Amino acid sequence: MPLVSTGDIVRASVGGVGAFNVIQLEHAEAIVAGAEQAGAGVVLQISENCVRYHGALAPIALASLAVARAAAVPVAVHLDHATDRALVEEAVGLGVGSVMYDASALPDAENVLLTAEVTAWCHERGVWVEAELGEVGGKDGVHAPGARTRPDDAVRYVADTGVDALAVAVGTSHAMTTRDATLDLALIADLHAAVPVPLVLHGSSGVPEETLRAAVRHGMQKINIATHLNKAFTTALRDRLTADPNLVDPRKYLATARDAVSREVAHLLAVLTL
Repeated sequence: MPLVSTGDIVRASVGGVGAFNVIQLEHAEAIVAGAEQAGAGVVLQISENCVRYHGALAPIALASLAVARAAAVPVAVHLDHATDRALVEEAVGLGVGSVMYDASALPDAENVLLTAEVTAWCHERGVWVEAELGEVGGKDGVHAPGARTRPDDAVRYVADTGVDALAVAVGTSHAMTTRDATLDLALIADLHAAVPVPLVLHGSSGVPEETLRAAVRHGMQKINIATHLNKAFTTALRDRLTADPNLVDPRKYLATARDAVSREVAHLLAVLTL
């Protein structure tokens, strides 16, 4: 299947689009297998932290692109939370069709200026861009507990930067291992009504399933999930090794973990479908 961008999948979706973070090849394979089971498009996200873990972008990006091309459903490969413009440019050169450029740790004026420059550069190459406002919630930006995005600030930021999607603060935070985040659904509806581009929910691992459904109904369109899948992967792997302490073939225990993630992806994509 030809490569698509995150924007293509968002525009074609009825409901929310699942965007799941890749750590290694098994994650990419599992995410696509789950999407094929669900019959839904999906986004493979590669974060700057993932690049740092591998020591380079190209190996994991090219592997993810190969998995995406072989899929029976639309699959986009997306660079997530990139703070380095050079990394954005490298990703685009490799064939990645969408990026999140994250300048939220910078002063607001600098965030707007740099994001607008990166967005213009990406648009010249047909690449879809996601970004987020500045530090509305302290050092963790829009993902800090208690942070909230004002609709008027969001409208102004989108207009000033030209981005294609916006990550907003509505009650989530990154790396949650419990599913007890409380979302401001009224604010999501207000943002959806005011902001002319798709809204992105980061930190969705901490959101209960019924609340995720409600968030999508109120206007959230791209749902980022990482930690929840990592928990599924690690739990399955740990259980497999505990059950067979003599096991030494990585293919056997990694396959168990990969299958656990694919099942969870299929389930989550069903949750997000309206």
